[in-house]
Amino acid sequence: MSKKILLINDMAGYGKVALAAMIPVLSHMKYEIFNLPTALVSNTLDYGKFDILETTDYMKNTIKVWDELQFEFDAISTGFIVSQEQTKLIADYCKKKAQKGTIVFCDPIMGDDGVLYNGVEEKTIDLMRELISVADYIVPNYTEAAYLAKMPYQQDGQTEAEYRKMIDTLRNEGAKSVVITSAILKDSKQRAVVGYDHQQDAYFTINFDEIPVRFPGTGDIFSAVFTGNILEGLPVKESAQKAMNVVKKMIEVNVNNVDKYKGIPLEMYLEDLEG
Repeated sequence: MSKKILLINDMAGYGKVALAAMIPVLSHMKYEIFNLPTALVSNTLDYGKFDILETTDYMKNTIKVWDELQFEFDAISTGFIVSQEQTKLIADYCKKKAQKGTIVFCDPIMGDDGVLYNGVEEKTIDLMRELISVADYIVPNYTEAAYLAKMPYQQDGQTEAEYRKMIDTLRNEGAKSVVITSAILKDSKQRAVVGYDHQQDAYFTINFDEIPVRFPGTGDIFSAVFTGNILEGLPVKESAQKAMNVVKKMIEVNVNNVDKYKGIPLEMYLEDLEG
């Protein structure tokens, strides 16, 4: 029987990000997918003009109904959260489900390039710490990991030893396995994914060459492939490597797309998920 995954993230009407990116990927990987949208977004924010409908009341009512119907999930994956109220609601829900054995994945989407995204308040960081405290796997980027670990973001990156300290701080918050994406290695300026696998009690670093083009949604594709591989029983390092391979391949075949703001039209490339 296929495993049931609940995705808690926003849904863009135009553009392949968040739920619109993760649902096709994980469906193709043969998982049974359910979703709880944190917001309905008109289009990816890269266009500069957009509308966002926050869905907190809907989420509260939906969780209440699901509890009454006794719906259970093998895994929950959380992404973009719009408000402090939502963060608390989701943290409480994940905590309750984790006690029943549900595996919790958290992509603590809050910022990039050393700054928080517009609308993300400092208080959200504390609430996000509460959410990662119940997570089995977290996939922050370097900026988010620095905020969550209360360590300074350095433009020229950190040494491997400093990243390990950051990882250990996040593990002390309660997160079991940690994968930091978009890491910059201080001495070499090399880009890398650094992490820790709690099942194998092992740290790892995977170097990669950055492709100088931006597509919104690549982080969501990474999260989805990573989640799918973990649930198939692969170790963290191998799951991260496969997710990196998929993202790289999808960027390479779409690098000349005229409108990059809408993300990668990934339905056409699902066969590339084998990584």
